[in-house]
Amino acid sequence: MTPDKLLVTLFGLVTIASIVWFFWLVKKPGVKAALTTGGYQETMVLVKGGYTPDVIVVERGKPVRLNFVRAESASCSEMVLIPDFKKSAQLPEGETVPVEFLPDKPGEFEFQCQMGMLRGKLIVE
Repeated sequence: MTPDKLLVTLFGLVTIASIVWFFWLVKKPGVKAALTTGGYQETMVLVKGGYTPDVIVVERGKPVRLNFVRAESASCSEMVLIPDFKKSAQLPEGETVPVEFLPDKPGEFEFQCQMGMLRGKLIVE
């Protein structure tokens, strides 16, 4: 194998390894929901090309309030679904929409748009 082919092959393998690491192996730490005086674990979630934050950490047995604010007009982001807690909500553009539920079991649970293109994770400890 010539040196230029070897260099191109090594560069390609390093690029593939970087992509695999970035998309599948890196764990995001998540944002811990703040405890309010009303007893809710609460956080704001910006909906704009995705969810920010997209990983939220809460405690089991304490009520959760996720305040979604949609800052885009894409039709995919019109609704949020949290199927494991049987919750969903319409998200009008520019309005804050609270979604409340009680996480009664530990684990990792997804929330997403109705098309499944925007995704987030709720970690219940």
